[in-house]
Amino acid sequence: MNSRVHPSFKTRYRVTNWPEYERGLVQRGDVTVWLSGEAIGAWHAQRSGKRGAQPKFSDLAIETALVLRLVFHLPLRQTEGFVRSLFALMDVALAVPDHTTLSRRGHRLRVDLRRIRRREPVHLVIDSSGLSIVGEGEWSAAKHGGSR
Repeated sequence: MNSRVHPSFKTRYRVTNWPEYERGLVQRGDVTVWLSGEAIGAWHAQRSGKRGAQPKFSDLAIETALVLRLVFHLPLRQTEGFVRSLFALMDVALAVPDHTTLSRRGHRLRVDLRRIRRREPVHLVIDSSGLSIVGEGEWSAAKHGGSR
């Protein structure tokens, strides 16, 4: 496919610092997942007190799986397997919502995500209050009071 921009006006990008560029590409694949004890305790849904089948997973569990799906651009079935493998690596004995549960419950779930600049690291924080995506210093400032 040909570009509509004339070659003399086309922006050219040249890498001038190869070691830094290489480190940046490697760091794109760096993943650290933290799951707090409170989040593990809040993984299963509380009984609603209504008649009928009770939900097995809390909104936190559904939201966590769906955010991981968005971050890694995964279909629902692969999301189920990804979360299951994460829990196996973390040695956490929690059940994982299947892809049909994620699809059905995801339609009713209200998730409020904000955009983070691409140059700063993204921290996906899962605790008992829910799921949040924050920049590098925001989580520590909120958690410990002030920047550290």
